[in-house]
Amino acid sequence: MPGKKAPAGLFAARALRRKRLKFRWSQREFRVRMLKLKEKYDPLEGAPMARGIVLEKVGIESRQPNSALRKCVRVQLVKNKKVVTAFVPWDGGILYIDEHDEVVIEGIGGPRGKALGDIPGVRYKVVTVNGVSLKALWEGKKQKPRR
Repeated sequence: MPGKKAPAGLFAARALRRKRLKFRWSQREFRVRMLKLKEKYDPLEGAPMARGIVLEKVGIESRQPNSALRKCVRVQLVKNKKVVTAFVPWDGGILYIDEHDEVVIEGIGGPRGKALGDIPGVRYKVVTVNGVSLKALWEGKKQKPRR
């Protein structure tokens, strides 16, 4: 019988762990996590959500074959002053957002943290406006506080 590829025996644990670690470096997600690439290149710095101030409302044209103006806002993040574009969900959700409002944004849920669907280059969506959930405003359950 030819030799086995994996170390075996009572004292093989360290060798097995080393071998597994060596193979894990060939997995993309492992490499990204270990080298902390998300924290380095992501405007949110690896956080799930971030606060920001609305600079302007913009309409972004959707990709082919669709034809629409997707309502988005340009947001300057509080923590590092970076400016990102965030999608405003719900039909007429943009009406509840004014310039200089404080919003919380999160990832839009596209593949590997990238853009979703037919909105080119938009990786984030608005969750709350001035501390109130955008969905609650849209459903009419809450009022937007006057600041």
